[in-house]
Amino acid sequence: ALRLLFKMLSSCSKVGDPRPGQPYKGGNFCAFLPDNREGQKTAMLLKKAFEHGLTFQIKSCNGDERVTWGLIPHKTSWDGGKARNGYPDAQYLREVCRVL
Repeated sequence: ALRLLFKMLSSCSKVGDPRPGQPYKGGNFCAFLPDNREGQKTAMLLKKAFEHGLTFQIKSCNGDERVTWGLIPHKTSWDGGKARNGYPDAQYLREVCRVL
């Protein structure tokens, strides 16, 4: 399995974020892909999306601003099926590549 780790630091939001100038909390995020040709190709596309600022967004949660996953679906568990953001999910790689 491929494991993608993202460490998003706390900072202040910028123009274009929901509340510019407000501090937000970062966090650690983890996603999983199968370690095969399709999974490796998807990992490269996800890397490009991250480099373009498309992977995460800032949202208000109980009065606090925090980093959360954006609109690109990620598998955050290796098991549990689609209902728990995990595998097995036969359509995931096709769906995420379509989004990317």
